[in-house]
Amino acid sequence: MIAAVGPDPLAHGWWLASRAAGVVALALVTGSTLLGLAMASRAHRPRRRRAARLVTLHEQLALTGLVAIAVHGIALLGDPWLRPGLAGIALPGAMAYRPLLTSLGVVAGWLAALLGLSYYLRGRIGVQRWRTIHRLTLVAYALAVAHTLGAGTDAGSAWLRWPLLVSAALVLVLSLRRLARRDPAIRKGVPIDDGPTRRPASRRRPRPAPRAS
Repeated sequence: MIAAVGPDPLAHGWWLASRAAGVVALALVTGSTLLGLAMASRAHRPRRRRAARLVTLHEQLALTGLVAIAVHGIALLGDPWLRPGLAGIALPGAMAYRPLLTSLGVVAGWLAALLGLSYYLRGRIGVQRWRTIHRLTLVAYALAVAHTLGAGTDAGSAWLRWPLLVSAALVLVLSLRRLARRDPAIRKGVPIDDGPTRRPASRRRPRPAPRAS
């Protein structure tokens, strides 16, 4: 009988689950960020139906990413080696493992949750104010990337490092394009163009009837 060599994957199940959820969360947050920037920096405004589909996809990516972030943190509670406790996954600096880099992940998670869920409060806080606050999503994304590269155990793997660097470069390019865009109408939040529409017929005053001679 040959003895098994290497660590038992079942003994690290919670860590593997957290690790997988973290990668999925980063992929979803990256996709949501790229799509949001692409919609914000577009040169032309798409038709309303297509724009609605993009907004729905953006929303679904963001919400699914929040779920993956929650799983990423909660799964660590069962890790027998790390043992972060509730404070470790919820409070910056409370985890003993690489406290600075894990703190970046905690801050990124809370920031992503607050910014993502603020979408449903934009009617109360105002659309323009919400759009200004929503730009902090880039900060949450940057913190998540720094957390992954610094604290992630897969950061040195080519299958994660190169897609992460390429997507980060795309985010940077789209961010610069958005800042360089000089369309004041779009920046002020003009509604998306829905194609050519018919102008309402102008009401003309009826001409007076000719007087009888």
